[in-house]
Amino acid sequence: MAEPALLRAAGLGRRFGGLAAVDQVSIDLHVGEIHAVIGTNGAGKSTLVNMLSGELAPSAGSVTFRGHDVTHWAQPRRARAGLGRSYQRTTIFNEFSVLENCRLAAQARAPRPWAFWQRASRDSASLAAAKAALEAAGLDAFAARTAGTLSHGAKRQLEIAMCLATAPRALLLDEPLAGMGGEESGRMLALLTALKPGHAILLVEHDMDAVFRVADRITVMVNGRVIASDVPERIRVDPAVREAYLGDEH
Repeated sequence: MAEPALLRAAGLGRRFGGLAAVDQVSIDLHVGEIHAVIGTNGAGKSTLVNMLSGELAPSAGSVTFRGHDVTHWAQPRRARAGLGRSYQRTTIFNEFSVLENCRLAAQARAPRPWAFWQRASRDSASLAAAKAALEAAGLDAFAARTAGTLSHGAKRQLEIAMCLATAPRALLLDEPLAGMGGEESGRMLALLTALKPGHAILLVEHDMDAVFRVADRITVMVNGRVIASDVPERIRVDPAVREAYLGDEH
């Protein structure tokens, strides 16, 4: 029997005035799978991610995470429960070291306000979590580097590491390959594949070659609605998808 979904959205909708940015979207994320969401600009992908992460309240529908109804949970509470996300634009602290960026992320998940006599930078638990996250993301050799001096691709890897430092079970990744060259994209895809066994991953991405290389399932959105959701082989030949989005080259 298949494992139940770690994260499930049912009939999710969001309206902005008379515009339905997301309309009756249902999606499941399972540990051990990369579930890609694709669609043209304005399809509702980022709005969907914002509702799943708790940064935007839905107008309709529900979100369940780890068996709990989290529809009305705020983003910090979802993050502490194990729901991590990255953003289209980098959100690192450029002036801090790579290690300190990860340590701050780990500390945010488990703050210790009672230990006011201890320097936060010496907290052993957050340091251990940060170092483990950097190793998992392939950045342990850059721990002492100032984050702002990293390449664009390494900065995106650091964002993933910062997510990992919060001990997530699900990762919501909004265009992690944006602006990358071929070599950097390859490293990111290898990282996502390595993370897959222990995580449920939602990948929003425009790079179709990358999506078809790593995705186990693909959901296609057009004008806020899902027009197809299936394994990559079936999405590739789906007539509605080809007409709306992929084009003949795929």
